[in-house]
Amino acid sequence: MTTTTSRELQKGSLAMLAGLLPFLAPYKRQFVLAGIALLVAAGATLAIPYAFKQMIDLGFGAAGVKSPEHIDLYFLGLFGVSCVLAVATAARFYMVSWLGERITADIRSAVYAHVVTQSPQFFETTQTGEVLSRLTADTTLIQALVGTSISMALRNALLFIGGLVMLFVTSLKLSSIILVLLCAVVLPIVWFGRRVRKLSRDSQDRVADASAMAGEILNAMPTVQAFTQEKSEAKRFGASVEGAFNTAMQRIRARALLTVMAILLVFGAIVFVLWLGAHAVIQGKMTGGELGQFILYSAIVSGAIGALSEVLGDAQRAAGATERLLELQSVRSPIQSPAQPKTLPPRTANGAALALNAVTFHYPSRPESAALTKLSLEIAPGQTVAVVGPSGAGKTTLFQLLLRFYDPLQGTITLDGVDIKQLDLHTLRGAIGIVPQDTIIFSANAMENIRYGRAGASDDEVIAAAKMAAAHEFLVKLPEGYHSFLGERGVRLSGGQRQRIAIARALLKNPPLLLLDEATSALDAESERLVQSALEAAMVGRTTLVIAHRLATVQRADRIIVMEHGHIVETGTHASLVAQGGLYASLAALQFSLD
Repeated sequence: MTTTTSRELQKGSLAMLAGLLPFLAPYKRQFVLAGIALLVAAGATLAIPYAFKQMIDLGFGAAGVKSPEHIDLYFLGLFGVSCVLAVATAARFYMVSWLGERITADIRSAVYAHVVTQSPQFFETTQTGEVLSRLTADTTLIQALVGTSISMALRNALLFIGGLVMLFVTSLKLSSIILVLLCAVVLPIVWFGRRVRKLSRDSQDRVADASAMAGEILNAMPTVQAFTQEKSEAKRFGASVEGAFNTAMQRIRARALLTVMAILLVFGAIVFVLWLGAHAVIQGKMTGGELGQFILYSAIVSGAIGALSEVLGDAQRAAGATERLLELQSVRSPIQSPAQPKTLPPRTANGAALALNAVTFHYPSRPESAALTKLSLEIAPGQTVAVVGPSGAGKTTLFQLLLRFYDPLQGTITLDGVDIKQLDLHTLRGAIGIVPQDTIIFSANAMENIRYGRAGASDDEVIAAAKMAAAHEFLVKLPEGYHSFLGERGVRLSGGQRQRIAIARALLKNPPLLLLDEATSALDAESERLVQSALEAAMVGRTTLVIAHRLATVQRADRIIVMEHGHIVETGTHASLVAQGGLYASLAALQFSLD
């Protein structure tokens, strides 16, 4: 049972590192150049002990005393080998460092590009801080592997093999003894190295947990401070960091013990064999130069084994990091564009036709309760339909399905007669503009925040959209006007100002279908009047679906649908629904202060 498990762990480790091959493949030329430099450097290193032997036996021998030019020649040869070693080592360092940086950048870009295509379902179960930890800390470990560890491993593997061959050439008897001893000591080193990999994965997970916690709290700092939870959150984060530290210390202790085992066992075996060699010289069975050569090659072989054991620890950590990154990379969003997407018919002057037919939906995180149940709705081009209802009625869920953040479990949604599942996601979402209730402002200036609605828009078009959204007046009063930095998440703006920028962004996009989720909820009376008139102008020539509680928006809608528990329970105009005395009339009395 234990043997099977350890084999599976070893296979898993190798499989994880093999997952890096697609990122390494585009740089074959650079790997070849690094390999050439590596071979030259290893060859020069292996030539040095032989040069020492020649220098000792020939340069300092009886004949050499009468030939001082031999000494000059061998020292010049030794210096020449050192020059080759220096240049080749520098070239190897440059190439592998370049590869490490390049491949790390590619991995970060690939993983990030993959993550941003995931549906909201992914972010329901995955913390943003954990994703960031994998993009930073884990890719740094892979950078160390590709940029240093692989090169070190190959270099020391070459030195080990080459040094071992030269040891046998120098003395078959001593080399046979040392090989048997090395085999005896390497096995426990390899066995113990597997434990380091597990501890490395645990350590990285604890760091990711701490990062996720910190990201969550920093994004909610006003709430934390408003409820005076600074000390408790600092204590909670400190406990998480301490847990990560304790896990890291277990890994460090295990790796330190691994290093001690490797050095003591390997060098103990080599010292024993060298002791035998010293007696062979005394007995005249070896020359002093041969013993010196054997000592240097032994040092090279033992140093290579020590370095390989250290690199093994780095490789184990990188394998854990690779596993975590490949987990992200392997996640597939359930929301995908079809292989052969259909196109929307040409846009008409009135906007888009929208239809929902018996749509049923459960959130993946809440499979036991239905957010929408057999909901059917038809909206003609150019219509403005208001959606009202108590919290949890399914209003926002309806918008998320229209944008295809989720797919309904049953039923269909069509846009201009085309099932939205048959449309490319960019085509579908390009035809929809949305003003969400929770406005997102990016860490950029006002011009770029509005231009996010349509990347190729000119400055004049951005300003025109801002004027329509009643945002121009306050934007020109900012210190640098439209080029003023708005702060992270728009902290330099009021709620109403952020809302108007979001409206301008949607208007700039100029979509045939407009979704307004409480678009005027954060505005004061004056701003609401300005924005309301702008929205009315924007609704012309497009279909608009509005989630709203404000009387002004609801009264002007062509139709009002009232939702409760995922069903449409009432539909009609404002006047007809009030006259019915049902749920809408109750909501109207509460929310609109009607008599």
